Amino acid sequence: MDVSAYVLLSHEQALRRRLDVAANNMANTSTVGFKREQPLFHEYVDKADEAQVKDAKNTSFVLDYGAVHDTAQGAFQATGNPLDVMIDGPGYFSVETPEGGVAYTRAGMLKVAESGDLVTSGGQRVLGENGQPINIPEEQRRALAVTGDGTIVGAGGAAGRIGITVFDDERGVDPRGDGMMNGQGGRLLTAAETRLKVGGLEGSNVQPIVETTAMVEILRSYQSSMRMTESLNELRKTAINRLGRIN
Repeated sequence: MDVSAYVLLSHEQALRRRLDVAANNMANTSTVGFKREQPLFHEYVDKADEAQVKDAKNTSFVLDYGAVHDTAQGAFQATGNPLDVMIDGPGYFSVETPEGGVAYTRAGMLKVAESGDLVTSGGQRVLGENGQPINIPEEQRRALAVTGDGTIVGAGGAAGRIGITVFDDERGVDPRGDGMMNGQGGRLLTAAETRLKVGGLEGSNVQPIVETTAMVEILRSYQSSMRMTESLNELRKTAINRLGRIN
């Protein structure tokens, strides 16, 4: 296999990665708080000491460099549930993972478990401003409400405040694959900095038309790459036939 085939192969692998990301975005069009992803690629230049043609000394390959998520805010979707909340601005809800660590999410579908812990729809315990799970005493569970700064108010008064974590560098926030994010270097917002919309959820920021257009472009690029591969194969066959006649 010559260098041109390797270059085309790296390009097709990048196209497959782009297709996987676009398909995942489309699949999460209706996922609460989902942030669309965008793949990143890096150019790797292989420099040869010698080449039959001077311009052929440097060969450019495509390398998968990871993915970043789009931090644009999704639309507010009213539900009427007093424990459904949306972060108005940057930040994430901090939740406890099954392993005992901390993960982050924008999905604000909250409820009170039988134990009294405030949890997400997936059962993860929501962490408060002190980094500890929020537990609501039984006598305070009637007429629960959330204020704009994240304070949980029950029949007997305030029962805690939801912690909102922001990251100055979003490049350190990576999807976990379960609707949660891993992050490093975050800081908790104060009550004065926290802004929540109550009675609704944040919709996905995926735009189906944009993702569909991207998938069509990827398909066309792949078809072009396949045509180039076929052309190279024909050139090889022609060269072999001519060499055979010379011998």
